[in-house]
Amino acid sequence: MTSNLPLPDLPLPVGSITDRPITDGSITDRPAAVAPVPDGPLPAGLAADDLPAYVYNLASLDEHAAAVRASLPGIELYYAVKANPDPELLRVLARHVDGFEVSSGGELAHVRGLFPGARVALGGPGKTDAELFGDVTRLHVESPGELRRLLASGRRADVLLRVNLDVPVAGASLAMGGGATPFGMDPDGIAECVTLLSGQSAVRLRGIHAHLASGLAAPALLELAAAVLAYARGLGVTEINLGGGMAVSYADPDARFDWRSYGEGLAGLRRPGEVLRIEPGRALTVYCGRYVTRVIDVKRVHGELFAVVAGGTHHLRTPATKGHSQPLAALPPGEPVTIVGQLCTPKDVLAHRVPVRLAVGDVVEFAMAGAYAWNISHHDFLMHPKPGFHYG
Repeated sequence: MTSNLPLPDLPLPVGSITDRPITDGSITDRPAAVAPVPDGPLPAGLAADDLPAYVYNLASLDEHAAAVRASLPGIELYYAVKANPDPELLRVLARHVDGFEVSSGGELAHVRGLFPGARVALGGPGKTDAELFGDVTRLHVESPGELRRLLASGRRADVLLRVNLDVPVAGASLAMGGGATPFGMDPDGIAECVTLLSGQSAVRLRGIHAHLASGLAAPALLELAAAVLAYARGLGVTEINLGGGMAVSYADPDARFDWRSYGEGLAGLRRPGEVLRIEPGRALTVYCGRYVTRVIDVKRVHGELFAVVAGGTHHLRTPATKGHSQPLAALPPGEPVTIVGQLCTPKDVLAHRVPVRLAVGDVVEFAMAGAYAWNISHHDFLMHPKPGFHYG
């Protein structure tokens, strides 16, 4: 994708480049996906001095969220706010979701400030008393210790017990369960909580919560759902939160999670009287966002070509945390170039050896920046200016 921004046209340094990959552990050797960004042109008022910037396409998000909602008849849909708490995105999503899942008192206050009457579920390990006693629709209890504190307070609450089942999660990009992790409880911990809840009525057991893995395709998530449902039925509960974890491919931006088959599969698993809930995050918002920046310098070091852009992984942490190259909008073809940011660390890499031509002043648009991007980044490292935010 090209840009009409008024940027200087400076020459690219010339010379040869070797074909050896960089594999020193600091820079990923996976090339970036280069594909057109489907979100349309940049905002008309966006100038060179406004970069770096995040650009969110709210119409695209609205369309995607509506399609997801339509694929899940009879299934409750909550949005995991941790993926991106941007208020404008939340306002769009509020039209399509049944509620919000938060993981801290800060996220809870943020959502309550925007939507005072919204249904909210609060989870996460290590809850403070303020979080444990917060104004929520559902509280996801992570341990017998949390439950004891809640019972001792005398407060009323509707809870789901977070279960960590020892089931296979092969193929997951991130395992939150399926073995020894600090999330949730094994069946012995669940049994202890059930015993603690007996003989009292202030804290009401509504069901279970089980977010076991992330990065799975629909068939694998449905296999996990079947295991979780079998466990829930053994406990005699009928409200089951299956979490999120829908696969998102940064290597192939056109490969999307199969929401239709997932919704059909859940409908086939659900029995009369059961409430099934999911709480996706990344898979809802990732496609609506772009991180737009400009090239400051182009240079060769030991035969490798580098383009240094304004900003970097202190704005867009995703490629560094996941070890991938961030997909970017199509540019004219050229020699492989590694795109890095302004930070004083070799880990500040946005995309490795992309076969595009870049010159000082060129605009680069990174796609799939609508989730786990700005909000997970280390903003104040080196104290560079923060990016702008624009909506279309």
